[in-house]
Amino acid sequence: MMTDQKLIAAAREAARHSYSPYSNFAVGAALRFADGSVVTGTNIENASYGLALCAEAVAVSKAMSEGVRGGLVAVAVTGPGSEPITPCGRCRQVLNELAQLGGTDPEILCVGPDAVTRLRLSDLLPHAFGPASLA
Repeated sequence: MMTDQKLIAAAREAARHSYSPYSNFAVGAALRFADGSVVTGTNIENASYGLALCAEAVAVSKAMSEGVRGGLVAVAVTGPGSEPITPCGRCRQVLNELAQLGGTDPEILCVGPDAVTRLRLSDLLPHAFGPASLA
C-alpha cells in the first residue's frame, strides 16, 4: 500500500533528478491514484526561462500520456527551503484538469524538511475553471 510517507519519499526521489541549473530549486512531485499507482515528475528548466516545466506539470503529462484520466487522490510536492511548498498557480490548474476528469478533490501534501501541510486542491484553487466549465 502506498502510504503518505512513501508518496513523499517518491516526490523527494523525483527531485533528485531535477534539471534546475538556473534557480537551483529542485522540486519533485508524486501523484497517487485510486488504483494505488504513482506517477512522479521533477522540474525541468530551460535557458529560455518561460519554457521551464514544473514537477507537477511533468507528472500530470506523464500520467495523461500513459492514458490515466482520473482517480487522482493525493499529490506530494517537495522542494528546497525551510517551509513546505505549494504548487504554483499554473500547476494548480493542471492538477485540477486531471482531478476533474475523475471527479476528485485530491489531498495536496505540501512538504517541507520538517513539516507537511495538508490541503485539498479545492482549497488551493477555489472556483476552478476546468472541463465541467465548458459543458
